[in-house]
Amino acid sequence: MESPIIGAKAHAPTPAVRRITVDEESAGQRLDNYLMRLLKGVPKTHVYRVIRSGEVRVNKGRAAADTRVAAGDEIRLPPLRMAEKPAVVAPAREFPVLFEDDQLLAIAKPAGVAVHGGSGVSSGVIEQLRQARPDARFLELVHRLDKETSGVLLLAKKRSALTALQDQFRSRDTDKRYQALVVGAWPANLKVIDLPLHKGVDAAGERHVRVVAPAHADGRRSITLVGASRPCGGFTLLDITLKTGRTHQIRVHLAHSGHPIVGDPKYGDFALNKAFARERRFDRMFLHARELSFDHPVSGERITLRAPLPADCEKLLHQL
Repeated sequence: MESPIIGAKAHAPTPAVRRITVDEESAGQRLDNYLMRLLKGVPKTHVYRVIRSGEVRVNKGRAAADTRVAAGDEIRLPPLRMAEKPAVVAPAREFPVLFEDDQLLAIAKPAGVAVHGGSGVSSGVIEQLRQARPDARFLELVHRLDKETSGVLLLAKKRSALTALQDQFRSRDTDKRYQALVVGAWPANLKVIDLPLHKGVDAAGERHVRVVAPAHADGRRSITLVGASRPCGGFTLLDITLKTGRTHQIRVHLAHSGHPIVGDPKYGDFALNKAFARERRFDRMFLHARELSFDHPVSGERITLRAPLPADCEKLLHQL
């Protein structure tokens, strides 16, 4: 069993339990992000492990990685030692900018890049951008996209902007539109998918989401709207609007409807995915966050940002 002590030497003093009070400036951050900023030198994989094991306590209770901390929260940390070797530094990387001012940064995220490190990923968009912008005093993700999904990703450059925008996402005051290429001919009369989802883990311990009955105690109502559809030689290109933002929502709803997304490695047609990678050189999931609308946190102006469909997706559509 892996020891919770990282990089310890025989003569090193035994680390102690720490109790930390969250300050006003840190309020609203995810627990994992807060700890990774606080615990410089502790590997991210270890941070996630002590959260999952329940060794990290918030106000004496267990908490998940995505728990939002509040000012005055008491966080109990188990004994931790810093790694003897310096932590791997994320590569500095900029991404195509769709919009930027002193409050916000919106980029076109490529497929295959996680939004943040953790769970086997050494670094993601946020770590790479922080390395590329060492003078940025504040830079945080407003929302998330799956690693396999491309498209509009919004970040905040000020704490006030972050909390204002996250309030909009929670109250569903944003509009999120996607494009997805699915297997088969999509039925024209299927325009609303209103099916509750439950997030759990599969036999391999990986996160897995499934549709559950409306009466399921842990099911969360999830609504996906399917707009325009375009036949593409045995496949259909869909225009999708999210009314709720559950984990893997589009992917699970479409697969449950009998039309999985092309290239989806978790809920898709695995034989078809292999054939597309081999014969068409297309080895990613065809899900693209094409448009995001929200109110600017300072001016209140309604802003709509669009990310063009990536070249590999355009090429595939042309082939089909």
